[in-house]
Amino acid sequence: MTADRLVLAAKTAAAAALAWYLAPFVPLAQSEYSYYAPLGVLVSMYPTVARSASSGLQAVVGLALGIGLGLASLSVVGLGLPRIVAVAIVILLGVLLAGVRALGVGRDWVAIAALFVLLLGGADPDGYSSSYLITMGFGVLVGVIVNLMVVPPLRVERARDRLSLLRDDLGRALHRIADSLAGRAFDPATADAATAGLMGTLAEVREEVDLADESRRYNPRGRRLRMPRDLNRRRLDALTGTADATRELSAALTRLTAAPDVDTRLPADARRALADAVEAVSQLVVTPPEPEGTAEQLRAAEQALTGYTDGLRALEAHEEPLDAWEAAVSLRRVIAACGPFSDPDADTATP
Repeated sequence: MTADRLVLAAKTAAAAALAWYLAPFVPLAQSEYSYYAPLGVLVSMYPTVARSASSGLQAVVGLALGIGLGLASLSVVGLGLPRIVAVAIVILLGVLLAGVRALGVGRDWVAIAALFVLLLGGADPDGYSSSYLITMGFGVLVGVIVNLMVVPPLRVERARDRLSLLRDDLGRALHRIADSLAGRAFDPATADAATAGLMGTLAEVREEVDLADESRRYNPRGRRLRMPRDLNRRRLDALTGTADATRELSAALTRLTAAPDVDTRLPADARRALADAVEAVSQLVVTPPEPEGTAEQLRAAEQALTGYTDGLRALEAHEEPLDAWEAAVSLRRVIAACGPFSDPDADTATP
């Protein structure tokens, strides 16, 4: 029960009532079929204006195909084909046509429209078919117009908020890893659980960003936004890279700390330096994408990572643990993902 869902429900109800009231005045359509107008509203009302328009058009195209199939089946019935056989053929062909992906939501209406024309067309199949298509198309038009004119949905702020929550979750996961390293109590199970939850959240956030991008298309409210059109997408790409690198970091540390000679392969000084580097990177991740703040945290993270890698180079060649270097590579990937947000000319700051 979100505010967006309540607004969508109210707009759909109002548009359906308006379409039903105006349907008798639609030219070339018989008034007794006015009940198809609210149905047209239902098939066209979606959370974004762009999806309303595309889905409504797809539904009308699917209806037209189904109506054509139904009229063809009626002509065959008139030649003596049993109606029960015609019903089976219509359903068979309608379901086959529903496999055409280009029809989108219109795929679901091919068999339904054909069956309605075949069974409900009666003595005036042409009048029924044209009224069915025109009235449904009118309902689709009303639904799209109402969705466009009355508080057109814009999901950009919700996507931005979800991205910020994901950013904070990633920062907390890295902070926990740093704490456990500093305390010599790295728990692989806890780290795996944290990163597994991050990937599930990432999938949800990606869907929200896709919806936000879609909601800006053909939306007059979207033109007034000061936020760059692709900012949420860039933030999502950065957080996706950060999440992948965090998982790799967790895996490398699990292998490193599980070895019985971890104190030899990663001495106390190197372990503390790694914990400091992870902590500095976590602070970089949770910093809002503002150039000034991000640039400062970026320098701190790079310095901490450099201190850690310098310590690794000081070890004997045969003592250099590969997993320790993989941890450094993972941290470098996080820094690279956050780097563009430190550029004042990159137009990445949130409003």
